[in-house]
Amino acid sequence: MKVIRVLTPLLAALGLAVAGCGGGAGTDTTATTQPSASPSTSAAPTDGPTDGPSPSSPSASTPVTGTPAPGESLVAGRYQPLWPFSTQEEAEEWRRAHGEDDDQAWHLDAARTALAFTRDYLGFKEIDKAVETSQEGAHARVHVGYRSQEGDRPAVAAVVHLVRYGSGEDAPWEVVGTDDTSFTLTRPAYGAAVSSPLTVGGRISGVDESITVHVRRPGTDAPLGERCCVPAGGEKAPWSARVAFEATPGRTLTVVASTGGHVATVERFAVTGVSVPS
Repeated sequence: MKVIRVLTPLLAALGLAVAGCGGGAGTDTTATTQPSASPSTSAAPTDGPTDGPSPSSPSASTPVTGTPAPGESLVAGRYQPLWPFSTQEEAEEWRRAHGEDDDQAWHLDAARTALAFTRDYLGFKEIDKAVETSQEGAHARVHVGYRSQEGDRPAVAAVVHLVRYGSGEDAPWEVVGTDDTSFTLTRPAYGAAVSSPLTVGGRISGVDESITVHVRRPGTDAPLGERCCVPAGGEKAPWSARVAFEATPGRTLTVVASTGGHVATVERFAVTGVSVPS
């Protein structure tokens, strides 16, 4: 009995020590995907959502879910070529034919390429400002935005992720996706093989939002498919839509989701890259 009386407090103390190891109750840890390169910022950060980014292009630690379509190649071995080039061969052909001083020199400027992608390819004419540009090595992120009457600084509509399509500083920039915050596009997965009709979705924070979804590919003026005016809103509320499209098999497509109508036609947008299997 004496032995038992001695061991009891020892075991109780040991139990408390074990319970104190590890994470405490109520700890909420959320993992976020980190950028593929830590950017060096060339302008002061803009005001915006504090939520961590939900990239529509993968980070260096994120496996690519898709494979390049026949006749096409991934950018830097892992990113979908969204615009302006569809293949490594196209990018190399441009590099051989053009230089820094001709009218195609905008391919060597990440900010100009991001704005051309937004205005000319996606057709978002009001989004005409490169609010902030950060670059690290072969990666660049351009905050594209528009002039808003609600503030002195332009409002940011999206963060466009670009990667040099090839090696060296004379390699052109290629749009590979967006880094999403308060408006995300997470379905379909980046690089997924898809077919029509396509289910598209993500999460959104906002009030009285109206989401439009486009499916596009370089070389075509009109969308391959469109779904308009999907109502959404709330705090990180899920949204989804189905869109039918017609596309040639073996091509990389850009899925675009946009919302607006409060102070501008398009106030936020997100893109991701998918492929149509042969």
